[in-house]
Amino acid sequence: MAEGQQVRKIPAPQPNLETQPFWDACAEGKLLIKKCNACGEVHFYPRAHCPFCFSADTSWQPASGDAVIYTYSVMRRGAPVPYAIAYVTLAEGPTMMTNIVDCDLNGIKIGQKVRLVFKPSEGGPPVPCFAPV
Repeated sequence: MAEGQQVRKIPAPQPNLETQPFWDACAEGKLLIKKCNACGEVHFYPRAHCPFCFSADTSWQPASGDAVIYTYSVMRRGAPVPYAIAYVTLAEGPTMMTNIVDCDLNGIKIGQKVRLVFKPSEGGPPVPCFAPV
């Protein structure tokens, strides 16, 4: 990021009973995903039931923080500060929506390797974002 460049403010997430362990882990600098103990599939967004087999037998698993950009969009209009949102495919398999940070927004590419970083939110837990490797 260039000196003097504005930083986008990230709204605070609103944890609920299902997602609270996820946000608690983020506050500790860890990214968690869910794994179904019935079918073995891993998934993201955190939810109590597996989206593949609908089992309620799921558990939290740590994620490596390594990912690849699947697709992205740079927002330049209607926002006080330009920013990039993206879907990244985690090394563990699931795809998650996130922000791409700490880079030249013009240099982002599909297939680019990215690494997990946490960014503060406005009054809530830090939010998992990704930066180019």
